[in-house]
Amino acid sequence: MNTTNYALGELEKESRMGGQGGETAAREVRTIDISDFERRMPEIAEQIWAASVDIGFFQVSGHGIPLEDIRAAFARAEQFFALPPEAKARWPLARNAGWEHKAQIRPSTRTPDQKESYQVTRTRMEGLWPAEDELPGFRAATLAFERQCWEVAMRLLSCFAYKLGFAPDFFTRAHDPEAPSYQSTLRMLHYFAVDPALKDELGLWRAGAHTDFDCLTLLFQRAGQGGLQVLPGKEMETQQWTPVEPVEGVITCNIGDMLTRWSDDALPSNFHRVRNPLPHEYQGARYSLAFFAQANEDAVIEGPARKYPPITGAEYLRQRISANFSNKY
Repeated sequence: MNTTNYALGELEKESRMGGQGGETAAREVRTIDISDFERRMPEIAEQIWAASVDIGFFQVSGHGIPLEDIRAAFARAEQFFALPPEAKARWPLARNAGWEHKAQIRPSTRTPDQKESYQVTRTRMEGLWPAEDELPGFRAATLAFERQCWEVAMRLLSCFAYKLGFAPDFFTRAHDPEAPSYQSTLRMLHYFAVDPALKDELGLWRAGAHTDFDCLTLLFQRAGQGGLQVLPGKEMETQQWTPVEPVEGVITCNIGDMLTRWSDDALPSNFHRVRNPLPHEYQGARYSLAFFAQANEDAVIEGPARKYPPITGAEYLRQRISANFSNKY
């Protein structure tokens, strides 16, 4: 299968996921304690692998990022999105870095997600940071939080390296933040408050159903700001979605398409979406923080069984992002 056909196949799967579907609580989105990681790594790896093979989604506690740091990161996101649109427009999205407003169009809905986002990719941020007098300390604190996310992601990816028979630092080398080819991304997301005139409308999505492009996503949610629903890719025909309620301090993780390919399909990526709140639910803005562990541009993605031809991280993301962000790669 050539790389273009592979990417088109992923998009075709998403295009079939635009319906309302139903809801089920029967699936377990497991919370795995990863504290004392070095000593417990084999045990943790087995738990993470089992959850990932089952539904492609899991949550982690004991990850080591202090709760006050997570709260501060959310506060910075609110400060950024509160800036006037004309200020944010000075930092437009390009190659997975900068600000976008309703630019992400999902194949599942064919309409823009009802959100704005600011994406931080370390190597691509020239001219995309607010000035120090606009948001004091924003740049340094955001980069420090991005590093904390990277460290957690690399611990989790080392579990997959262990199970796939790769060297322990295999994925860490493939996501080297000191290399100019680094392309992992921290994204701040602001889903808009619901227009009171539309709160009874069906078919509106804060984020349409999709899988992620990356290896592994780390998601931070705020308590009381729900809407995230998940559906294992292998069960996509059922259209039965499971809600993932926000728990402060717990990181929700999902397998992305890049790791599915790297594992020769042993690890299925997971469909997820953010539905609009129901009429009786909180109608205000929703904020989340996502870290996307995306292999460096020059990393070669090839599974142990070589099911698919090798492809670089740069080419893989170029194909996927161009289709989802109005060619803003």
